[in-house]
Amino acid sequence: MPVQATANIWHNGKLVPWEKATIHVMSHVVHYGSAVFEGVRCYELPTGPAIFRAQEHAQRLLDSAKIYRIPVSYNRQQLVDAMCEIVAANGVWPCYIRPLIVRGYGELGVHPAGVPTECYVGNFPWGKYLGGSADAGVDVCVSSWTRLAPNTLPAMAKAGANYMNSQLIKMEAVANGYVEGIALDSNGFVCEGSGENIFVVRGGKLITPPLGNSVLPGITRDSVLTVAAELKIPVIEQILPREILYLADEVFFSGTAAEVTPIRSVDKITVGDGSVGPITRAIRSELFSIFNGSKPDRYNWLTPVPVAQKTKA
Repeated sequence: MPVQATANIWHNGKLVPWEKATIHVMSHVVHYGSAVFEGVRCYELPTGPAIFRAQEHAQRLLDSAKIYRIPVSYNRQQLVDAMCEIVAANGVWPCYIRPLIVRGYGELGVHPAGVPTECYVGNFPWGKYLGGSADAGVDVCVSSWTRLAPNTLPAMAKAGANYMNSQLIKMEAVANGYVEGIALDSNGFVCEGSGENIFVVRGGKLITPPLGNSVLPGITRDSVLTVAAELKIPVIEQILPREILYLADEVFFSGTAAEVTPIRSVDKITVGDGSVGPITRAIRSELFSIFNGSKPDRYNWLTPVPVAQKTKA
């Protein structure tokens, strides 16, 4: 999806013009993938723009940096404030927000001693990540690429280096005519998509792989689990064999970019009767009622952004 430039980028506490937010080609991150990042959505409510689970996204960013031993000069609230500041300054919403922490320019070598940390936050318009209509669902495949094994790269960190694996999964799927790929873990069990968590519905129960299956602790994943519990849908986190994808009544992806995206088929095997199932529909409806403000934010998931004026696209 093309990136649409906005006016400013937040960089180390200051707003700079979009075109000035650059790094040197000899920066550590370019050579060694030493970056952690977040993807955050800001929705348009009748009361104005509001960022979805900003606190949780900021905390996961800090957690990812901690795992990779990247020093960060900002705390969680400062990062949330930076997200609000960039949305207000650019006057663009609804939008996608990209907080990014990288090892910058200074020294080269695998060991990053003496390399400065750079922190950026940008925002820009963002539509449906996986495409398709709300009621059609998407066609996916099981990837030949395995998800990161334990003790290789930390799957609980949202790091740029980890997403080289995601690129392989996604590119293979698209090359073979699918929208997305589903990766198995190193033991052959269902893991997640290239950039989404996955849920299976069978026999009225909502099932998703546990974090121990090299799964990113998705914030939308957590939101789905919370909403499902309120809707009295039985939820199970357990290891899933590949074939459950073919026998499921419903399957869907969750993620900041994907939101809740129904899966119509896996490896050209139709999921259920091929339509969006009732549990997928109910969960998606509850989440979107919060996103659009038609129901109260009973979980305190939304951070309002004080703004003066919206910029026309």
